[in-house]
Amino acid sequence: MNVDASGELRGSTVFAGNDVSFSEDFDFGSKELVPRIDGVFRLGQRNRLIFDYFQYDKSRDATLSEDLSYDDVTLPAGSFARGEVEFRLASLVYDFAVIDGERTSVGLQIGAEWAKLKGTVHAEAGEDSYRDSTSETGYAPVVGLRFTTRPGDRWLINVQGQYLDADWGDFGEYDGSITRANALLEYRFTPRLGAFVGYDWFKLDVERSGSNGLLGLDQRFKGPIAGVTLAF
Repeated sequence: MNVDASGELRGSTVFAGNDVSFSEDFDFGSKELVPRIDGVFRLGQRNRLIFDYFQYDKSRDATLSEDLSYDDVTLPAGSFARGEVEFRLASLVYDFAVIDGERTSVGLQIGAEWAKLKGTVHAEAGEDSYRDSTSETGYAPVVGLRFTTRPGDRWLINVQGQYLDADWGDFGEYDGSITRANALLEYRFTPRLGAFVGYDWFKLDVERSGSNGLLGLDQRFKGPIAGVTLAF
């Protein structure tokens, strides 16, 4: 998958009796080529297990546009800074074909999704440096919908969407949701070997409340996909 990532960081708090909020758009510059793995296990005519895994790691170097202070150390504007983000998403769902025709199939999905998000910032100026990192891992039930059609003997079109609410599972103090949609077109050279192209889209929208206020992240990953199919 050739990923284009963009996001919005937002927050709100109360300072000196006044409500204070901010919203900042950000991205990680150039696109990133990342791995995706998908698997389908046929348990019967209408029953499937579907597995998928997505991984994104990206860092971006920048120069501080203003002073950064912590404790008794101040890193002046013009200092080196680096931001890193790591995102993992994996799901395993049971898919039941409520419609199972000769060339068209519609499936309802229910299962579990696991996600990990880690962010790190590092800045330095001379002998002074600053580094901080935070990470959250959790899982929750996921529901989805799939549509598959075969316009020809060697062609397959597959479209699916999935939704997860952080309140359903084990995501600590985070609230929000993960939404995903993708579509692909596959061609089989032989019954066991094929190739496909398509498009994938994720949206991670989470908020965390604390004693100092609320911090939110709206992170999106999107881009074309291409790969090979191996059938056994």
